[in-house]
Amino acid sequence: MNEVEAAALAAVDEAAIGRLLLELLEVPSVTGSAAESELQHLLARHLEQLDLDVDLWSMNLPELRAHPGFPGSEAPRTEAWGLVGSTPPVDGPTLILQGHVDVVPPGDLAQWHGDPFRPHVTGDVVHARGACDMKAGVVAILAALAAIRAVNLRGRVSAHFVVSEEDGGLGAFGTLERGHTGDACIITEPTSGALMTANAGALTFRIEVPGRATHGSTRYAGVSAIDAYLPVHQALAELEAHRNAGADPLMSSYPVPYPLSVGTLQAGDWASSVPDLLVAEGRLGVQLDEDPAAARAELEECVAAACAADPWLRAHPATVTWPGGQFASGRLPAGHPLAALVGDAHADVTGAARPAERGAPYGSDLRLYSGAGIPTLQYGPGDVRLAHGPREQVRVSEVVTVTRALVLATLRSVGVH
Repeated sequence: MNEVEAAALAAVDEAAIGRLLLELLEVPSVTGSAAESELQHLLARHLEQLDLDVDLWSMNLPELRAHPGFPGSEAPRTEAWGLVGSTPPVDGPTLILQGHVDVVPPGDLAQWHGDPFRPHVTGDVVHARGACDMKAGVVAILAALAAIRAVNLRGRVSAHFVVSEEDGGLGAFGTLERGHTGDACIITEPTSGALMTANAGALTFRIEVPGRATHGSTRYAGVSAIDAYLPVHQALAELEAHRNAGADPLMSSYPVPYPLSVGTLQAGDWASSVPDLLVAEGRLGVQLDEDPAAARAELEECVAAACAADPWLRAHPATVTWPGGQFASGRLPAGHPLAALVGDAHADVTGAARPAERGAPYGSDLRLYSGAGIPTLQYGPGDVRLAHGPREQVRVSEVVTVTRALVLATLRSVGVH
């Protein structure tokens, strides 16, 4: 480790990291909400305080939605703000540090110990919605930029803070469409110290199953859409098993690398009526390197086959549509030096071995940056198994470790004078 790197690591302000994490967690930036936009403006002020070139803009939603590459969305929204902060232009390479600012809703408040947007600190652990997914990663980016502020860089560092990651990636898509690009990208999603060099995809589906309504006392005169759905549900389970046979080695550590999950079921509008419609919505895992169109076709064929084998559904088939987020898969090219660069940086600040490379079973913005030709991986603080739940938390010490690794990775990527 050279003198410049040592000085930059010494400049990492651990107390400031804790304060900033609490500040960001108190903004309830649920996807599509006004607070999501509020947080983008707050972060813009932080970037300006670091003397970065800041681009804060209101995205043209109708134009982006009409784009043939639009990644889809689920949450209603009337605005979306993009935010990029960059060091001055130079002739060297550009490294992107990327994080999303939106969080999912808190769910059942009774399962939380207090207000999910009032951070609760226990020793080194901070509990709150968005703690690991992924405001800790956003804080690590800001803290790393602050630590290298005085370094004379050969290349450029660009922080991309994006909205709408949780429902499809509108923010990342709009940022790339605006022309913000780079030679490599590190996304600070929670990875528990691992290097996530690939992401599976995820496609949101809706299945509508018809029934025939009648009075509940004469249910034999009708057909319950709930009963009609059961063979479809069984067929989906069989499809999941089929699609998970022989998974890519990067995904082999997961019991189910490409889950097919039904998340919501809605049927009926009166307790004493036989329901005439069931709507099932869920997500279909997309295999690494799989064309999303092929994945959609396989699920549609599965549902069609289930309908063909059932007397009622044969004459009244279920329909499949694809609303909401449509995440393709993505991966860092095999052997790309970014993995070794970040892995060595982590090893140097921890004294441990270089972390393992793995794939992630969920969709993320990685596939958008990879799809734009930008080599990308994920490395960030927190355990994704705690994300989206009432026990969401992160260790401040882990945020500090990631910050220090980002400092070294950044300096080694763009170079110094």
